[in-house]
Amino acid sequence: MSRLKLYYAPGACSLADHIALHEAGAPFDIERVDIRTHTTEHGIDFRTISAKGYVPALILADGQLLTENIAVLDHLATLYPQLAPAGPLGRSRLIEALAFISTELHRAFKPMWHGGSTREVVHAAKTVTSLLARLSGGMKRPFLFGEQPSVADFYLFVMLLWAQRFDVEVPGPMAELRRRMRERPAVGAAMAAEGLA
Repeated sequence: MSRLKLYYAPGACSLADHIALHEAGAPFDIERVDIRTHTTEHGIDFRTISAKGYVPALILADGQLLTENIAVLDHLATLYPQLAPAGPLGRSRLIEALAFISTELHRAFKPMWHGGSTREVVHAAKTVTSLLARLSGGMKRPFLFGEQPSVADFYLFVMLLWAQRFDVEVPGPMAELRRRMRERPAVGAAMAAEGLA
């Protein structure tokens, strides 16, 4: 059986998967993808690996390909249960959080990444702040589900890095979560490997 292999782009949402793999202590390999040229660091057309052409893409131990951040993070939380909240509703709550982060928060950044007008960017920033406030209200603290971070916290952390990059105001609990996450060795290892440290 081969190791897991993550295709990533530095600072993209795939950073969440990269952090999760480090946090779990999983044996894995990584390969950087230039998402503009769709070329991997070894000169391969990434679209021959994943027809979707975007990250993350995770090659599983049996050689199957898994894409879409929610699916990859959910799979990692299934493989490594310490990355998910406990309890009878644990998995459902995790998917609930991942879906909100993906479909609402992640999507809200689009004008910032894709050359939106000043008006669109200002509106997007307000939307992001509002969505983060909504998440803050349901936090168990210090992380989304309590004392231990989950894969949803890793995804949220990437969104908080994006907020910092674009000077978006974040609620106090979210700024604290971002600070706590930066202190974790797994986060430092993933960011260093992606040239973000």
